[in-house]
Amino acid sequence: MEYQTLKHVYQHPLFSVRDIETVCSAHQFVTLKKGDYLLQEGKIANEYYIIQSGLVRSYVHDFDGNDITTSFIGKNEVAIEVASIFQRIPTKENMQCLTDCEAWIIQYDDFQELFHSIPALTEWGRAWMSFELATLKNRTTVFITEPASKRYLQLIDEKPHIIQQAPLKFIASYLGVTDTSLSRIRKEIVK
Repeated sequence: MEYQTLKHVYQHPLFSVRDIETVCSAHQFVTLKKGDYLLQEGKIANEYYIIQSGLVRSYVHDFDGNDITTSFIGKNEVAIEVASIFQRIPTKENMQCLTDCEAWIIQYDDFQELFHSIPALTEWGRAWMSFELATLKNRTTVFITEPASKRYLQLIDEKPHIIQQAPLKFIASYLGVTDTSLSRIRKEIVK
C-alpha cells in the first residue's frame, strides 16, 4: 500500500523509518462519497481521518439553527474533532464530504496505543497541535481585524481548492458574511 499522504502528514525529525511504517500500517484506506458524514453532532469521535483527495466541511449549528462552516479540510490535512476524540464527549460539530473523498482513517484506540509506544508520535502530536492552535488563533484574530474582502482574498491565495470545490454559501458562512455580501465582494474584486 502506498503511504505518501500519511508520510507527508506525519513528518517529524524524530520518526525512524520503522516508526513511520508502524504508524502508517495502523491506518485504513477508505473512499467516501459526496454527502457522507465523517462525524455527526451528538456523537463521540472514535477515529480521525487524513484526507488524501477531496474536500470535507466542518460545521456547527448556531443558536438560530443555521449551519455555520467552521473549517474546510482538504488534501494532506487531518479531519479531527479534538475535544470529542480526546475528551470522549459528544461533539457539536458535523464533518461532511463536499466531494467524493479518499482518506486514511485511524481508530482512537489504535492511535492511543501508538501515541504511548512511539515517542516520535508524541512529539509529532505536540507539534501538530501547536501549529493548529496557532492557525486557529490567527484565524480568530483576522476575523476580528480584517474586512471580509481581505479574508476572501486571503482564502483565494492560501487555499484556492476551497474556492474551486466548495459552494459559495459555505464559503460565505466560513467568512462570516451573507451569500449576498460575498457575491458583492466577488464582483468588486473582478473590477
